[in-house]
Amino acid sequence: MNFSISPDGIDAKPTLNRPPSPVSEAQMQEAVRTLLLGIGEDPDREGLRDTPKRMVKALRFLTSGYQQSLDELLNGAIFEENTNEMVLVRDIDLFSSCEHHILPILGRAHVAYIPNGKVIGLSKIARICEMYGRRLQVQERLTQQIADALQGLLKPQGVAVVVEATHMCMVMRGVQKPGSWTVTSSMQGVFAEDARTRQEFMDLIRHHPSFH
Repeated sequence: MNFSISPDGIDAKPTLNRPPSPVSEAQMQEAVRTLLLGIGEDPDREGLRDTPKRMVKALRFLTSGYQQSLDELLNGAIFEENTNEMVLVRDIDLFSSCEHHILPILGRAHVAYIPNGKVIGLSKIARICEMYGRRLQVQERLTQQIADALQGLLKPQGVAVVVEATHMCMVMRGVQKPGSWTVTSSMQGVFAEDARTRQEFMDLIRHHPSFH
């Protein structure tokens, strides 16, 4: 199954390839030079001479989720399994970029689902989080995309996603509030309908596992 990127960023229709960028590497680097000039810097001085090239490379990596599809990411890692107990992967490191200021969003995701005849490879849950994270984002949409992807792929009894993140656009600029965290959630199926199931999930993500 293949998915394309719709205008709101949620993978929806069958396809694989994204259209080539209408902007060349050289044009992107020239745009960075313009920005450096705009802040009063000299893009030709030694320390900044290669900055346009490095910044474009970094930006491409930080937004590499646009070049990925769920089909390629999964690589067939969905399996038939007769189980109906909660599957939870918690504390998934999450790195994204705010679409309003292109500053980092740093946090973690907790993802759970209750199977309905199918399970997914555990590492693929982390990769789904990474794919959507490596796009320009708002946290609310990112949380929903992760939940919608699992719901669409597995048709489980329910999906729960909680994302906790700090936004550098609030820490480094604007209100400048270090230590502030934003928490968003998406509850679908039994997690939305059954308070006990939802509470079990919330209790589990609060508990810090020990390896001793």
